Amino acid sequence: MLIRHRILGALLCAVLATGCSEPETGPLAVSVIGGAPKLINPNLRPLDPPAAFLLAATAQGMVRFDPSGQIEPALAQSWTITDNGLSYIFRIARLNWADGTPVTAKQVAARLQAAGSRASKNELKPLLGAIAEILPMTDRVVEIRLKAPRPNFLQLLAQPEMAIIRGEQTTGPYTAEEAENGAIRLRPRGTEEQGPDAAPAASSLIVLRGEPVGLAVARFQTGLAALVLGGTAGDLPIARAADPPGAALRFDPVTGFFGLAFSRPNALLDQPEARRALSMAVNRAAIATALGVAEAAPRASLLPAGVPELPVPATPAWAADPLAARQAAAAAIIERLAGAEPPVVRVAVPDGPGYRLIFAHLRRDWRVIGIDAQRVDATERADLRLADEVASANLATWYLRHFTCDRSRVCSPEADQALEAARNTLSMPERQQRLAEADRLLAEAVPFIPLANPVRWSLASPRLTGFRPNPFNRHFAGALVATRP
Repeated sequence: MLIRHRILGALLCAVLATGCSEPETGPLAVSVIGGAPKLINPNLRPLDPPAAFLLAATAQGMVRFDPSGQIEPALAQSWTITDNGLSYIFRIARLNWADGTPVTAKQVAARLQAAGSRASKNELKPLLGAIAEILPMTDRVVEIRLKAPRPNFLQLLAQPEMAIIRGEQTTGPYTAEEAENGAIRLRPRGTEEQGPDAAPAASSLIVLRGEPVGLAVARFQTGLAALVLGGTAGDLPIARAADPPGAALRFDPVTGFFGLAFSRPNALLDQPEARRALSMAVNRAAIATALGVAEAAPRASLLPAGVPELPVPATPAWAADPLAARQAAAAAIIERLAGAEPPVVRVAVPDGPGYRLIFAHLRRDWRVIGIDAQRVDATERADLRLADEVASANLATWYLRHFTCDRSRVCSPEADQALEAARNTLSMPERQQRLAEADRLLAEAVPFIPLANPVRWSLASPRLTGFRPNPFNRHFAGALVATRP
């Protein structure tokens, strides 16, 4: 595989007729793994990594993440949070749309309301139910009122899904124009174009490409790209096989979901005991070792430890047992429920050498307990599907609301009730109690088989002095090169 990628790199140099050493100045070449970057309205369809990078560069939400994942101003130049945590008041910078008209609080409020509307397909919509009202107070002031206090609420507003756009008009630090071979040229927008209160202009011209992982890695290896983003556990072996120099391979310390969701009726897996047996049998330590990433800690709970609202998540009682004892107990459960004939379980796993490696571990572990696992393509009908998703915010509800009865094949109506009670209470201790109750009920229902924390990797040139791994896997275009130490 290493030879193959070196050959591909040589071909890139020949085809593009350019030098294969990274320039110290000039445009930054950024490759994001995925399809061609397009400006997408996130209320209409999900963002893939190239679209998310493009939207974050050309549009902006009220706030955004800095390189380390902390909140900084964006469309809002300042904000105030009331002492009771129920009201967020934002003062919008003086900015203009592309047609020269000013951005108004009324437009911003309408856009934020649309993200949580009934028709919206925004991926953050399940969490926006915490919002009671969004009100334009003056031409430049917007107030967001919550039903109850939410820690880390600003992290939701910093995501690209909450960018403020008007048709195809944006106000972000960059403007986009088509370049050669399907690339997008991101040109810094001047502060004079944005208005006197705008943030400083972005620091560098960027050439953005969305492309397959092999091409992106080869482009980086030959010095034709300064940054590769969008890497997952599925394609990590390709990056490692290319043997990138020094500390170029970087990992974001993300949390979220990396595991298996139940996706269709199945006589065996419709029984909680059988779902529990599958989860008990998995050797998570071996999977984490195979991934070889310190950040991919094995996990048996729906939530990671340390989420502020629920710092100690519900952990299955069997999690402390030795693997051999767990697998013996799981085998007895499967034999009792399924009989002597080994049941077949179809598992949808995306293509990619890393994902296939994970499936090989699952198939081995489940064979021990009498389950025959068959891998199918991600688009085919399956009993379980591999899920790989980074948490948008450090909120317990981001995890738990994946398994409400309107979203999940396996759910608990009682857990739904606890989540609704948590959403509406003004008491933080009661909210934590209700969230803990929902977490416990869902752990008993086993709607998901957690394996580990997700993996998100990048390849970053030393030229990118502003690049930092962060908990949200968001790398803002304007911060890639530090303007000061």
